[in-house]
Amino acid sequence: MAAVTTDLIRELRERTSAGMMDCKKALEENNADIEKAITWLREKGIAKAAKKAGRETKEGRVVSYIHGNGKIGVLVELNSETDFVSKNEDFEALGKEICMQIAAMNPLYLNEESIPAADLEKEKRS
Repeated sequence: MAAVTTDLIRELRERTSAGMMDCKKALEENNADIEKAITWLREKGIAKAAKKAGRETKEGRVVSYIHGNGKIGVLVELNSETDFVSKNEDFEALGKEICMQIAAMNPLYLNEESIPAADLEKEKRS
């Protein structure tokens, strides 16, 4: 069995953003082969995502975007399970991207509850 080094764990973590222990386990399960470990993490991730779908997200942040002319502004609440994630630069960048997409799309409704039932049914059918 090939040795699982901290450098391998770090590389896998950088490529997948998976947790350190998940990266270590993936490398151990796949004989320190990074490509196989990535595939393994993906497969396990699908199963994990289904389990996590109903979990409570108590951490997060509110991200804002104001368009250059000052006439369009967007606030988005983006949630996560841990403050470690919500303080990450990538999390902040994701929030900014979502805000800019919302501003560009000029949405008709602010949330699902404000969509008239007829419009919602029409979208579901199309």
